[in-house]
Amino acid sequence: MSIAVVIIRILIAAILGGAIGVEREIREHTAGFRTHLLVAVGAAAFTLASFFHLAGTSYDPNRISAQIVTGIGFLGAGAIIRYGTSVRGLTTAASLWTVAAVGLLTGQGFYTAAIVTTAVVIISLYALRTIEERIFHPMLGTPIGIVVEFRSTGYVPLTKLLSLLSQRRVTVVEFGHVSGEDDQTHVHLFLKLPRGMNPGQLLELIAHEPEVRTISVD
Repeated sequence: MSIAVVIIRILIAAILGGAIGVEREIREHTAGFRTHLLVAVGAAAFTLASFFHLAGTSYDPNRISAQIVTGIGFLGAGAIIRYGTSVRGLTTAASLWTVAAVGLLTGQGFYTAAIVTTAVVIISLYALRTIEERIFHPMLGTPIGIVVEFRSTGYVPLTKLLSLLSQRRVTVVEFGHVSGEDDQTHVHLFLKLPRGMNPGQLLELIAHEPEVRTISVD
């Protein structure tokens, strides 16, 4: 395998992995553009290394490729965060796993599969998200995360707010204290709005509560 081929495969892996990572970067996820690019390049490099060292021997070069799939699982697990009873970061973990496959395909020279896979992932992250927001969310209820600062500590302000939300058919998926805040007045709420209510109406509703000092979208 010539040096030119190696360089081309590494560069293509970087371009395809970076293209997928752009969406995660725009959404301000921890694993963004650089992480996805590095995963794709690393997978391609491992694949190239397996062919370089094992070519002409009795060893199967695909054994190293198989370890890439296992290894990327640990990196993907780091992108998954648990908030109360729900889990976030699964999409980012899945995109990292797919980027590793793109890097592996590129390292093997299977450019068609790598490009098609990248296109499908980008469509899934961009176009399908728009479909979810415009079609499914209005049908099932719009999810929203907010941070509320109360004027006093204790459970009374939170209890009153939860009662108000229940009366307006707003589903409280989870809640907890904001990380880094130790005064117990800042509370994170992940809500699902009923049909007919938009985020602006929710913020206005909560802002009129006497015990609420500030409110912001998370």
